[in-house]
Amino acid sequence: MKFVDLAEVTVIGGQGGDGLVSFRREKYVPAGGPSGGNGGHGGSVYLIAESNLQTLLDFRFAHEFKAKPGGRGGPSNRTGANGADRYIEVPCGTTVYNAETDELIGDLVTPKQILCVAAGGKGGLGNKHFLSNRNRAPEYALPGLEGECRRIRLELKLLAEVGIIGLPNAGKSTLISALSAARPKVADYPFTTLVPNLGVVRKPTGDGTVFADIPGLIAGAHDGLGLGHEFLRHIERTRLLLHLVDATTPDPLADYRTIQQELTAYGHGLSDRPQVLALNKIDAMSPEDAAVLVDLMAEATGTQVWAISAVTRQNLEDLLQTIWDGLDALPTPPAVSPTDEPLPPSTTAPLPTAELSLTVADGQ
Repeated sequence: MKFVDLAEVTVIGGQGGDGLVSFRREKYVPAGGPSGGNGGHGGSVYLIAESNLQTLLDFRFAHEFKAKPGGRGGPSNRTGANGADRYIEVPCGTTVYNAETDELIGDLVTPKQILCVAAGGKGGLGNKHFLSNRNRAPEYALPGLEGECRRIRLELKLLAEVGIIGLPNAGKSTLISALSAARPKVADYPFTTLVPNLGVVRKPTGDGTVFADIPGLIAGAHDGLGLGHEFLRHIERTRLLLHLVDATTPDPLADYRTIQQELTAYGHGLSDRPQVLALNKIDAMSPEDAAVLVDLMAEATGTQVWAISAVTRQNLEDLLQTIWDGLDALPTPPAVSPTDEPLPPSTTAPLPTAELSLTVADGQ
């Protein structure tokens, strides 16, 4: 199945139930008075984050989600039943925007975190509510209010601590396959990787760190060239970037600057994200040429440069140690707690789970 990280859907809260106009008409109860009950509240639409989902593919086939309406008020001051809420499962890492105003509604990053995206309408008041000394027999009630209707945009941003970036054919997929058990497609032509790939790399302490292999960028990607900046959103959540440069190209420094310009043009603070720079494919050149190239890159960029080979695994351990040290030096991101609101049983069947093309693999 296709990896989908962007979708637009309409969510509609349930309409509130109408209030009732009713009077007591019982034997031996003269002038019973009004007894119309209030309508029930309409159900609300919620998004709930699930860790076992990793794509928005299901939303390609379902475009509208509506909660149940509230029940009408009943006689004898009976309040109508509240409409059932609608719960929609989305992957962890889903950001929700108002599709019309681009306003951020919420960000779902932890399992079971929930977000109300369309509130249900309030129930109307029955005529019992309008009883007063001046009006002993009100003959009117209020209709229920309509539920909130929104067009929302869902953007999936993968949850990874390290993002691997670089031009096409820089060796990103080969590197993540060497570091983890992920097995993305590897070939000797550009744009082999068309969707992000995740791999879990084990630290010496045994903890797992998620690496994301981002599809290759080219000059002008922020304007839509190549694959465009379609997948740059997936490195917005990363804490550190691993910039991979092909050492065998005619001008590795120009390749490095191309990616930096694209990060700056995209914005969202990506150009300020801590980076580790690595020259890949040094197995295809002499050690002397590799050393000269490393010195030139370090002098031009003002940063430490690692010479590695993803194919032969040369210097990968040292590169990983630099990444671990860099992550440890960064401040720990604040924890986001799931909502404490209890989840009543949903009366709506969950979306079907589709087979994914996104690879999530444990480290070796």
